[in-house]
Amino acid sequence: MQSELTISGFGGQGALFAGQLLAYAAMDSGLHVTWIPSYGPEMRGGTAHCTVIISHEDIGSPLVRNPAAVIVMNMPSLDKYEPLVTPGGVLVVNSSLTTRSPRRADIRAIDIPANSLAEELGSARLANVILLGAWAAATGVLPLEAIEKALAAHLPARHTDLVQANRDALRRGAALAGATAFRVGQLN
Repeated sequence: MQSELTISGFGGQGALFAGQLLAYAAMDSGLHVTWIPSYGPEMRGGTAHCTVIISHEDIGSPLVRNPAAVIVMNMPSLDKYEPLVTPGGVLVVNSSLTTRSPRRADIRAIDIPANSLAEELGSARLANVILLGAWAAATGVLPLEAIEKALAAHLPARHTDLVQANRDALRRGAALAGATAFRVGQLN
């Protein structure tokens, strides 16, 4: 089994952190993993994305043209990455920052109002983890518990007070993805 995920958004939205957290969770689970971050020179407000590959076997190449899944955190990311998701793949969309739903009928699309939910949970900075939880529930690539363990094990010491809030955000995204009915014409 090999699964590829691209996470994309503006710098400062936590796309790179979400990918790194997922990479740690896979590595701690004994899987092979690559994590490749990319960001514009502007950092905050510029573009930021990363690609994570998780596999039971050696990974031949860290480059991905058509990922099995994509998490998009804003409108430019939706426009750029929706066409690249492999048919039958999963597209998790932060509907708080996009002005349209995905258009493709050959992928599973999950609209999650991540920014709104994050604010309900007490911090807008939790949107990335909400979306990661939705991805985990939709794909089953890694159990939610593995990502929760990685949060506790790899969150910097100065942020240990945020572990529970991140766990709550992860679970909230997973619950919403599990409750989301996919649009007619999409693969289940």
